Amino acid sequence: MTSTDPSRDITFVLGGARSGKSAHAERLAADSGLPVTYIATARIGDGEFAERVRLHRERRPAHWSLVEAPLDLAGALREADRAGHCVLIDCLTLWLANLLFSSASADQDIAVLPESTREAFVQFDSALADTRGKIVVVSNEIGLGVVPLGSVTRLYVDELGRLNQRVAAASTRATLMVAGLPLALKG
Repeated sequence: MTSTDPSRDITFVLGGARSGKSAHAERLAADSGLPVTYIATARIGDGEFAERVRLHRERRPAHWSLVEAPLDLAGALREADRAGHCVLIDCLTLWLANLLFSSASADQDIAVLPESTREAFVQFDSALADTRGKIVVVSNEIGLGVVPLGSVTRLYVDELGRLNQRVAAASTRATLMVAGLPLALKG
């Protein structure tokens, strides 16, 4: 997927943990002046993560629409996207974790990408390529460290890297967040 349509408006914001990527993406959405739909991919699994989600919710304007899409991100994007509207997706990192580590696959040692995850990628890539509104996508950059020891973790890091590359290619702008500072990578 590449960004060939000059009317496409996709901003990709990525960075490490606590880099400021979500807050930056939220500012971009708010500054657009458009109605915003926030697509959250998180699944709350424990109290600490519930607190993180609560802080995110409190930071967002109350008038933004919220769609929770832990698995069907393509469907949520297609439903929310329209001209004159902003969709903020936060984040691809959690979406991939949900796909790979769903309850159905929790007991499996994943060595290769499941076909259902490949299909979810195809559907998301297609939905992103067809967007008409302003889209802001958030993801973690986790490939800057050492190669993980376990096969499941290596698969996760590799697939997130590939997903990030496809979204960056489709984007009109890409920003890397470091210590709360945006570094323009594209556009």
